[in-house]
Amino acid sequence: MKSNPAVQAAIDLTAGAAGGTACVLTGQPFDTMKVKMQTFPELYRGLTDCCLKTYSQVGFRGFYKGTSPALIANIAENSVLFMCYGFCQQVVRKVAGLDKQAKLSDLQNAAAGSFASAFAALVLCPTELVKCRLQTMYEMETSGKIAKSQNTVWSVIKSVLRKDGPLGFYHGLSSTLLREVPGYFFFFGGYELSRSFFASGRSKDELGKRVCTTAVGYDGVCSLKVWFLWTLRVALSSLHWWLHLAQGSFWMPEGPVPLVLSGGVGGICLWLAVYPVDCIKSRIQVLSMSGKQAGFIRTFISVVKNEGIMALYSGLKPTMIRAFPANGALFLAYEYSRKLMMSQLEAY
Repeated sequence: MKSNPAVQAAIDLTAGAAGGTACVLTGQPFDTMKVKMQTFPELYRGLTDCCLKTYSQVGFRGFYKGTSPALIANIAENSVLFMCYGFCQQVVRKVAGLDKQAKLSDLQNAAAGSFASAFAALVLCPTELVKCRLQTMYEMETSGKIAKSQNTVWSVIKSVLRKDGPLGFYHGLSSTLLREVPGYFFFFGGYELSRSFFASGRSKDELGKRVCTTAVGYDGVCSLKVWFLWTLRVALSSLHWWLHLAQGSFWMPEGPVPLVLSGGVGGICLWLAVYPVDCIKSRIQVLSMSGKQAGFIRTFISVVKNEGIMALYSGLKPTMIRAFPANGALFLAYEYSRKLMMSQLEAY
């Protein structure tokens, strides 16, 4: 059965949602550390200090503050991102004068991902604002910037609506766009280049082709235990590959491992390219809780003038640690889900 554009968009949207869920579940504690260190660099000497203080002040649940809006944010962002990615690939084909079924180059895929991210930013900004505020609520209260209140998703939403109205959820939108559009060019560029490298002359679609049958079995049935054990094996295989590479030994990985490694490379490329912009975005979204916050340019100048250029890189370590497993899981879940749905569609 040949899929029409609407069916293809629905598949991309669903696969993107699966990828977003996997990304949050694997990387949320590191994301919390990142936002805390970006917004209050003077309170933490480093990642270890931030972890210890968070645990002593709030307990283990402190690492998962903002998980609900983070799940909503990532599911919404990646659903829209991958759905629009398919449409933007068609736009790039049209602009380049290519056939509708023609394969795009890695650079053209990167451009399509960059265009798609502008649409994703519109759904990401409101949910990420709520997430960032929940993650830094303890620091805002203890520093006296805001009064103590109930720290729930609903209390933050009501606070935003009461103070700024619906447009208050779009504090930091310009910063989000400045991060997303160039960042996802490097994200998809790094991912596609890595896939090309691991494909070694084969079609990139061959990578992870056995993922569906390995994870769910040939009968299409998957238990939670089988999925967990399979995911653990993939993670250990990826770690094993990196350890051998660090020792100067190299071999071409097989199965789902190239997808995880390619996703990790894409995530690292994104954050290295736009991390200072993300730091400013976090500050605008969090500090606007205590009153009117300056825009991107004025906040950027203030941080550099008062704290130095290195303040823009506060929290980079947990971000780099998080980038690999979180984005590896994102693309693994996306490609696995997409291939599974496409195979089911073709069976009818």
